[in-house]
Amino acid sequence: MVVAESQPIDDNDRQTQLLRGALDMCLLALLAREPAHGYELVRRMEAAGFGAISYGTIYPLLTRMRRLGLVAHEQQVSPTGPPRKVYALTDSGRVHLDAWQKQWNRFTDTVDAVLRPLDHNPTRS
Repeated sequence: MVVAESQPIDDNDRQTQLLRGALDMCLLALLAREPAHGYELVRRMEAAGFGAISYGTIYPLLTRMRRLGLVAHEQQVSPTGPPRKVYALTDSGRVHLDAWQKQWNRFTDTVDAVLRPLDHNPTRS
């Protein structure tokens, strides 16, 4: 039998893994509320409680979602610098967001059911 070494729990690594699976859906949800440029999306993610998310994470994801037709962008004049790309959800993005939200809800319901303590044996020793 192989015994695994005890490794310290790294909450940041776990959070990163969870976010990686949900980031595209979260960005689409934010854009469904209101179009935004990349900097604004980073700010909204931080305000939502995700902590610091780098621009190096957000911009490549926006580019990939644009190539997939989930978001579109338009150049808008910036009051403090060069024009910036403002991203908005496309019709296809709305369809994908709806499907992904349903899939996410089924998934979290399943995980919650597995993590929920058994009702018939609330105290386990």
